[in-house]
Amino acid sequence: MYGTRKAGRGLGRARYTAAALLAAAAATLAGCQHGSSDVRGGSTTGPAGCPAVHAEARAAVETAEKTDIPWGGPTTGPRAVSGKNVVFVAQTMTNPGVAGAAKGVREAARVIGWNVRVIDGGGTPAGIQAAMSQAVTLKPSGIVIGGFDPNSTSQQVAQARARRIPLVGWHALAAPGPSRRPPLFTNVTTRVEDVAAISGQWIIVDSDGRAGVVLITDASIPFAKDKSELIRKELATCPSVRLLAYENIPISDASSRTPREVSSLLSRFRNRWTHSVAINDLYFADAAPAFRAAGRKGSGPPYNIGAGDGDPSAFQRIETRQYQAATVPEPLTLQGWQIIDEFNRAFSGRPASGYVAPVHLATAANSDATTTWDPPGYRDAYRRIWGR
Repeated sequence: MYGTRKAGRGLGRARYTAAALLAAAAATLAGCQHGSSDVRGGSTTGPAGCPAVHAEARAAVETAEKTDIPWGGPTTGPRAVSGKNVVFVAQTMTNPGVAGAAKGVREAARVIGWNVRVIDGGGTPAGIQAAMSQAVTLKPSGIVIGGFDPNSTSQQVAQARARRIPLVGWHALAAPGPSRRPPLFTNVTTRVEDVAAISGQWIIVDSDGRAGVVLITDASIPFAKDKSELIRKELATCPSVRLLAYENIPISDASSRTPREVSSLLSRFRNRWTHSVAINDLYFADAAPAFRAAGRKGSGPPYNIGAGDGDPSAFQRIETRQYQAATVPEPLTLQGWQIIDEFNRAFSGRPASGYVAPVHLATAANSDATTTWDPPGYRDAYRRIWGR
């Protein structure tokens, strides 16, 4: 699948197969060696600088591109508890990932027979604290921490705990699963290590180890900052991949700041800038006008990958080759269903399911004109568990 886009740039699958074989042999003898200092320079017959890393990255990318993944989540659990109501506190509903997870929660709640209310924190600390205060005051059966650090609302979290209101996080912490401090019944997310790794590996493979990269993050969100640091470490495994800039643009300011920053970066780096990776796809929606104004083609460099979320607009940009080449999408609807299932386990006195969705990589070659990553099997599985 991956070779389809590359073929348009004169790099077919046969070349990659040969490169992988050469890389394996080179790894046995020498490992990853320092290559050309020029981005996209060096050898024209194989990956520059890091053949062993390239071969490993290639294998990981091919695995992550697969779409026929069987359901690997829970198949047993408590029957549906009736009469529950859940409040989804959103970091900001302008974040497509948060909005997508909230949509999945609503869908699953209709199936299980619960009520859901969404309160938008507006992306500011004061707004999120006010939204959490309102949620606690409503005395719901459960509260979703939707995309923000629960430590930033420690007073409200303590109030919820005192009232025995279970909390389930979505991207609330860097790691999936239960948490004692802060007290979350569980945190629903893919493993940030996997998302970061595949994002960096895609760049290494896509560039043949010759990339000049701009990395965009939101340092105000611990989860996002951790992800970007892991991406940086992954890129550093290939010495001939250059990190040109590490930009901190808060998601709440993305629409105003991203076009200015992109214009500045284009002036600074020009053709040395070959690839971009951002902790959220939405940055590339905001970057597109600046690329267009600079005369950059939507299907040309810099080739951009979103290391998270995979909202419908990202899939549309990828499909139409408009300033985004790939995304590492969260299965947002599935995660909404998982959140409801986790609450059902909490209400039933059962432990969290422990399920973590596997990482996926979407490109124009494997997205099949869809607008979301929605793996098969989970709806039927949860319906069977709940008796719905």
